[in-house]
Amino acid sequence: MSTEVLSVRVRKELKRKAEELGLDLRSIVERALKEEIRKQKVKRFQKILEEALESMDLSEEEWIEAVRESRSER
Repeated sequence: MSTEVLSVRVRKELKRKAEELGLDLRSIVERALKEEIRKQKVKRFQKILEEALESMDLSEEEWIEAVRESRSER
């Protein structure tokens, strides 16, 4: 796995407290980035889904009924 250097400025107080507590800043930053990336992907997917549903000219009830019919055909 390749890595890149990420330079970030934080308040001195935060860095000092993190060091005092022995926190692994690298793992904290990686975890936070992964979570934010996941959130943004979900938001994008929801937006695409909403746009697709709007373009289909179906009401929510019609969509639900179509899904139910499709499931019952299996």
